[in-house]
Amino acid sequence: MKNVTEVTLFVFKGFTESPELQIVFLLLFLTIYLFTLLGNLGLIVLVIGDSHLHNPMYYFLGVLSSVDACYSSVITPNMLADFMSKKKDISISGCAAQLFLAVTFGTTECFLLAAMAYDRYVAIYNPLLYTVSMSPRVYMSLIITSYIGGFAHATVHTVATFRMSFCGSNEIRHIFCDIPALLAISCSDTHINQLLLFYCAGSIELITILIVLISYGFILAAILKMHSAEGKRKVFSTCGSHLTAVSIFHGTVLFMYVRPSSNYALEHDMIVSIFYAIMIPMLNPLIYSLRNKDVKQAMQKLLRKYFFTLK
Repeated sequence: MKNVTEVTLFVFKGFTESPELQIVFLLLFLTIYLFTLLGNLGLIVLVIGDSHLHNPMYYFLGVLSSVDACYSSVITPNMLADFMSKKKDISISGCAAQLFLAVTFGTTECFLLAAMAYDRYVAIYNPLLYTVSMSPRVYMSLIITSYIGGFAHATVHTVATFRMSFCGSNEIRHIFCDIPALLAISCSDTHINQLLLFYCAGSIELITILIVLISYGFILAAILKMHSAEGKRKVFSTCGSHLTAVSIFHGTVLFMYVRPSSNYALEHDMIVSIFYAIMIPMLNPLIYSLRNKDVKQAMQKLLRKYFFTLK
């Protein structure tokens, strides 16, 4: 082992080494990233600027949009720079920072989606006590706890991953520093890391999915007791968008991390990683804006005000 040289930087293999395809991917992901920023920052502006959206449900949505914008920004700009560069390398410290931030924002989103399900349960199951049950102290505590959970989970995996030795190949068959891709090139025994990934990610998934399922179980019971067709329609409108976002996010995370390490296939995992790290942050604003009447009205009001000002 004395003659083994420790790796000081990593090289991303990415999708392809073809210059023509790299230009195509550059334009594609640049467009996706711009739409991601426009959609998420636009939702944040709507939530802040429209008084009709000043309630816990939309505060959660605003925080989710900020997490999505940050999550995508941790990965996409570096990937775009790699498409334009012959040297697709990153230092170990840069890789650790990228991994830490990606896991932080990804886990925070997981907890936020569960908190949003609980918020919908409180609003629908007992609407008369909603403002009391979901006071600023309560919803701010849920938001802060989501960030703390993301920070703690990221700290565990970042420390565990970069305590390993990297002394063989420094080529990461991925577009960013993701845990399975780093475990694949480590020359240390990765058994503990694989168990840590499986059980930590699995526990978070189990807890948050249970919160979502229990919350929507109570919501379904409340819907069945409703006599108003308009009331049912409004509930389906607000809850349907959230359920869609939850299903897409948790489906990809479960496929990525909560499975035996023997089933990892880095080429397939790279595509799935791109979906949850780059595509989902772009899709979330569309899901919530297209299916939510209040958001659409706030957007129309803002556009009318903007164009009226221009005239």
